[in-house]
Amino acid sequence: MGSQALPPVTVAELASLWQFAPVVTAFAVLAAGLYLWGVLRVRRRHPARPWPWYRTALFLGGLAVIVIATESGVGSYDDVLFWDHMIQHLLLLMVAPPLLVVGQPVTLLLHASRNPVHTWTKRLLRSHVVTWITWPPFGVALSVGVIVGTHLTGFMNVVLANDTVHESEHVFFLVSGYLYFLPLIGREPIHWKVSYPSRLFLLFLAMPVDAFTGLVLGSENSNPFPLLAKDRPGWAPSPLTDVHIGGAVMWVGGAGLMFAATLAVFFAWSRETASDGGLGWLETARRANFAAQVGPRPQAGASSGVPAQTARADADESVDDDEHLAAYNAYLARLNEQHDR
Repeated sequence: MGSQALPPVTVAELASLWQFAPVVTAFAVLAAGLYLWGVLRVRRRHPARPWPWYRTALFLGGLAVIVIATESGVGSYDDVLFWDHMIQHLLLLMVAPPLLVVGQPVTLLLHASRNPVHTWTKRLLRSHVVTWITWPPFGVALSVGVIVGTHLTGFMNVVLANDTVHESEHVFFLVSGYLYFLPLIGREPIHWKVSYPSRLFLLFLAMPVDAFTGLVLGSENSNPFPLLAKDRPGWAPSPLTDVHIGGAVMWVGGAGLMFAATLAVFFAWSRETASDGGLGWLETARRANFAAQVGPRPQAGASSGVPAQTARADADESVDDDEHLAAYNAYLARLNEQHDR
């Protein structure tokens, strides 16, 4: 549909105005079919441990986001409205990739396949190429380069003038987003095992890029993308206003999505129980700090006559018993004396 024939944009138009994209549809159907095949195969082979339903829902949700971004009204208006183009970019960069990553398609393939596919997949995961492209700093650099390079250069004019470049841009967004989020929120069997503090650091590192890009676009004094003014419908805002709105979308939307990802990683860290006896990192840190300040706890059952197993169970319930509370108060008193001196 030509830009002049498009009706004024509304929520109803964005939801109802669809355009068929054969390549996107084929990819989504094929990926969904293979994923569901894997789910059914795992269920048959391991009926006691079926594939988690929520991972299936998240992966299919990621495919649905790709279809919505390219074939719904969002895709119909992306050549006309810059702010709509920015919404599409956020969907392909920061919404669809995390959903696909958490769906763990590679792990599903390993569980569902047999040799030689299983062996080939493991060899591919251990290859130098995959190890290099899944290196977390590479994913961060790629994501930052894509955001800045496609929005703060003349690349947008090339996209508006060439449909092939435009479609290739969508693929590039998906790949760069996937490689960025894979080591940070994923649990696929790749070479890199990133600690939670490092994950948070890498997320925080990329977060200002969205705000910076949005601020630059929002402060433009003239239209940086001349092709936006070509064949522009009368109901559309001026090209410069459109760019300013798009900058706000990138600033607010991008920063908001990155903040949500950061919260998700922090929550996962707080629930981590692999190496802390099931306490979670926050409780483990609190107990370690408390013990360092007031001294070690008395040996469970050493002189009380209480069975050791029962004493250990009681000891695990709380670090705030009377003895430790008294010791902590004494510690505070010592601090107060040092301060008075």
